[in-house]
Amino acid sequence: MKKFLRNTILLIVIAVVAFIYYYITLPAFNIHSAGFWFFIMAAIVAIIAIYLYRKIWKKDGFSKDSLNYWEIKKLVPVKVLGGILLIIIAIYFIGNILSSPFINADKYQSLLTVEDRVFTEDIKEADFSTVPILDKDSAALLANRKMGSMIEMVSQFEVGTDYTQINYNDRPVRVTPLVYASTIKWLTNQDEGITAYMRIDMTTQETECVQLEEGIKYSKSEYFNRNIYRHLRFNYPTYIFADQIFFEIDDDGVPYWVCPVKKFNVGLFGGQTIGKVILCNAITGECINYNVEDVPKWIDKVYSAEMLISLYDYSGTLIHGYWNSVLGQKDCLQSTNGYNYLALEDDVWVYTGITSVSGDQSNVGFVLMNQRTMETRLYHVEGAIEDSAMSSAEGQVQHLGYQATFPMLININGEPTYYLALKDAAGLVKMYAMINVQKYQLVAIGDTVKECLKQYGELMETNGMSVNSAEDIKEGKGVVSDIASVVIEGTTHYYFYLTGEDLVYDVDLTNDELLSVIKCQAGDTIEFTYTEDVILNKVLTLVVKENIDKTNKTE
Repeated sequence: MKKFLRNTILLIVIAVVAFIYYYITLPAFNIHSAGFWFFIMAAIVAIIAIYLYRKIWKKDGFSKDSLNYWEIKKLVPVKVLGGILLIIIAIYFIGNILSSPFINADKYQSLLTVEDRVFTEDIKEADFSTVPILDKDSAALLANRKMGSMIEMVSQFEVGTDYTQINYNDRPVRVTPLVYASTIKWLTNQDEGITAYMRIDMTTQETECVQLEEGIKYSKSEYFNRNIYRHLRFNYPTYIFADQIFFEIDDDGVPYWVCPVKKFNVGLFGGQTIGKVILCNAITGECINYNVEDVPKWIDKVYSAEMLISLYDYSGTLIHGYWNSVLGQKDCLQSTNGYNYLALEDDVWVYTGITSVSGDQSNVGFVLMNQRTMETRLYHVEGAIEDSAMSSAEGQVQHLGYQATFPMLININGEPTYYLALKDAAGLVKMYAMINVQKYQLVAIGDTVKECLKQYGELMETNGMSVNSAEDIKEGKGVVSDIASVVIEGTTHYYFYLTGEDLVYDVDLTNDELLSVIKCQAGDTIEFTYTEDVILNKVLTLVVKENIDKTNKTE
């Protein structure tokens, strides 16, 4: 009876220890999961140790003599379990080798389909009302400042570190949930949950703490079963989730966790892509299982930037096999050492430059990779590598000590252009820079985006690049309904409206040929030519360098 009781207690202890290990490490019960193999190995080692303790060490103590007492052929369970352990270790290591690019270069190279595209056809003229001017660090500064002003919440919560960039109502924004400030704050607030998240507009820098009617109950800062990782594991014990899950909001502002599930395309452990997506409501915990091709279009993040760039590097470097990628490196291309995000076609695309593996300071092109669909587009635009562009911009303001952010690629009058922000030591955006990709000696710096764009246009004109094509110049005619002068940065501008139009026309009086507009009054009929200003989403229009002909005043 005592032996039975001891064995029962021992089994219970083993089960409890195994559950605690599983509860903390959360391995997937899947042969493609490395955690699953380590779990089995750890379990076998634990059983062998307990058996040895009961048979030998408990009797004679753990010493050299006790080890001499160990007669292998009498310990059949140890021999069997040890053999199983060695087999499992062998399967694990052989599986890793057989899943590696060394053995499967062709399979890795074909994981990503890369399509050649034309830059000016896909990347439209930059609309600066939708071009982000902030990076993740700047967004974090704004969110923390906003949080510091909310006295009733700052003592209980902190801002999370997710800062997922998404398109929200056709605007590029970053969103991140709040987190409990400490374990004590979790205890006192868990009933209501996390009652807000941060939303930062990446173009206007507007930062909003969005209050929720019902709090977020499932998040990374929760404990026990409401922790989002544990919640996912208990609902999907066999799924291997990607290294990153993403906090997003739908079109109505409802918070969700987008949880990609890995798919292994090469052997046991290799060729990782995404096969499924679990969409978890952060408030209710309700989960919906989608195949990756069926995810709702409002979801922007399925593939992490790191996974997409890794897949492209396989495609670019393994083009002629593994040994060529290491030795000859013929035709081998790789991504540059950074990336940024671009809003395009209501999706978020990862942008990175493409350079040769020799490590020179020039790009042979760049790629855009869709974070929802994995679609990849290659543009053959040769020019300076991003690091060179950043150094050029910093060199223009070296007396100020500003640091450049990783650039974004935009289209200015058909010219591929690096656009980046310059930040001070406190991380605040102070200036903006535009650098021509192909003629990277053309660097424009401005305190505002509009000033930077104006200087860049002047540099393009000086260097023989057409700022406005014939199609850009339009004709205007109408009756002036209102006119007023405004001084902007020391320059007088005349703004006027035409009857029946919502557009505002801006006349820059630094152009002497346009001084005749001063004589205009409300009620005059005028004819002119103009170009649209991309800086304000084509709401504000600019009169070009031609005379304004004023006709007789209408009755």
